Amino acid sequence: MEEKVILFYSVQGALKAEKILKKEGIPYKLIPVPRHLSSDCGIALKFEAKEEERIRELLEGKVPLQGIFKL
Repeated sequence: MEEKVILFYSVQGALKAEKILKKEGIPYKLIPVPRHLSSDCGIALKFEAKEEERIRELLEGKVPLQGIFKL
């Protein structure tokens, strides 16, 4: 199973995304930002790669994303 991670500009963005995905029943996990992706402290959202398109559609215009990366 391929996993990806979303980085956000703020913790508030991550929590807002979590609320949206939870409401839609999309599986995810909040994790610390992986060090190889950013030295910033913060929260990232890990999910199955097959859900990427759906997640992008749900978050578009609602939560600014710093980026989506493969793990």
